[in-house]
Amino acid sequence: QAQLVESGGGLVQAEGSLRLSCAASGRTFSTYIMAWFRQAPGKDRDFVAAIRWVGGNTYNAYYADSVKGRFTISRDNARNTINLQKNSLKSEDTAVYYCAAGSNIRDGTYSFSGWYDYWGRGTQVTVSS
Repeated sequence: QAQLVESGGGLVQAEGSLRLSCAASGRTFSTYIMAWFRQAPGKDRDFVAAIRWVGGNTYNAYYADSVKGRFTISRDNARNTINLQKNSLKSEDTAVYYCAAGSNIRDGTYSFSGWYDYWGRGTQVTVSS
């Protein structure tokens, strides 16, 4: 059974850094779009970043405007993992972060959570000001 498990969440001070990881198992996700979403208390689940493998060692990454220049998504297909390096953290980055995987997602629509087939349970990130 396919499964995504996030790790790396925790408490960090504003302007600090944190690295989240997502381990995928149960199937090969190399051709899937892998993404991170987040959900703050009382808010909708929002898109953070996505990454697509286009062949060889080439990947395309996509980011929400709110995290561009601060977050970096990466993936290791050989290890079936994705990572989210988060720098210059702000209090508004506080949320539960979810890993997601989806197939057949059209370019330009990665931010829609409904396209994703698999989800992790999430990891809490709290940024203190």
